[in-house]
Amino acid sequence: MNASFQRNFTRESVRDVLRHGLNTVLFCCVIAIALGASGRGGWTAQFVYSLAIGLISWLIIDIGRLMLSTDPDRPWPAGARGILLVAVGTVGGFLGGNAIGDAWTGAPLLEFWSFAPHKFASTLIITALACVAVCYYYYNRGKSKYLEGAIALAQRDAADARLKLLETQLEPHMLFNTLANLRVLITTDPARAVAMLDRLNSYLRVTLSGSRALQHPLAAEFDRLADYLGLMSVRMGDRLHYTLDLPDALRDVPVPPLMLQPLVENSIRHGLEPQVEGGEIRVQARRNGAQLHIEVRDTGVGSNATAMPTEAGGFGVAQVRERLATVYGAEGTLTMTNPESGGVCVTITLPLASP
Repeated sequence: MNASFQRNFTRESVRDVLRHGLNTVLFCCVIAIALGASGRGGWTAQFVYSLAIGLISWLIIDIGRLMLSTDPDRPWPAGARGILLVAVGTVGGFLGGNAIGDAWTGAPLLEFWSFAPHKFASTLIITALACVAVCYYYYNRGKSKYLEGAIALAQRDAADARLKLLETQLEPHMLFNTLANLRVLITTDPARAVAMLDRLNSYLRVTLSGSRALQHPLAAEFDRLADYLGLMSVRMGDRLHYTLDLPDALRDVPVPPLMLQPLVENSIRHGLEPQVEGGEIRVQARRNGAQLHIEVRDTGVGSNATAMPTEAGGFGVAQVRERLATVYGAEGTLTMTNPESGGVCVTITLPLASP
């Protein structure tokens, strides 16, 4: 067994070969009925001849394509080898099938050599046309499947690149805000500025040393959020209180990175900072059937008291919406509401894989 055959011989390819064989049997039955109705002999004899020719051709071509193809994603030999394979399968099926049919009917072996020229030609043409038609049909189906896979791969790569671009937009946004705050603290409260620099150093070390994966566990997202809120608490002091609530059962759920931090940053910037007394931020994850719900709730001034429309949101909200749409499509949603108790509640809904 050569290397190409071993590489192409997968469970899916076996299913394809068996499906092709079943369809070949059905196609041979149609040909046998048509030939029997045209007066070219009894239906049983025509069925044996058609089935023998078709199955031999099927085995030669279907097994041959797996042996000759060099690309597992395109299981059909390219160029002249593909044409030669069909020719060999046609001739092999014609000779072997007629020999089996002659043995079944008791006719002399390969009796077709004694046929009149027009009868011999018609028999050969029927075999060739049937083989070419079936091969062309399956070649086009395989080509369509390959192109669909290539398109899906290109779309996935485009989505990955888009997520990377969004992440590069979000991180500088956070850093610019932090550096602007540091500039103020350096002159007004050097000790807090040093503490904030230490927090920033720790945050950047964890962020930049980690992999740039498109997804990570929800626990990592909460850990990163804890670092960020710790950084912000140095600047805001007692004006910032926060609670992070992540059940153990949801810690390993995969989510896109930097999904929660922009929302918390938005709450601080638009909700808590405008209030003299500051406020509280609560981030809570919970399961609701087959969905994951994550709430980011603050006790700030509320979206109606700022220039931030509830549906449009700020920079962070817009980017998170775009990330959810890219990764989850219509299944990933973000909604903003104004609770009666005040502030803003942002709810993210994601699909949860079955346990």
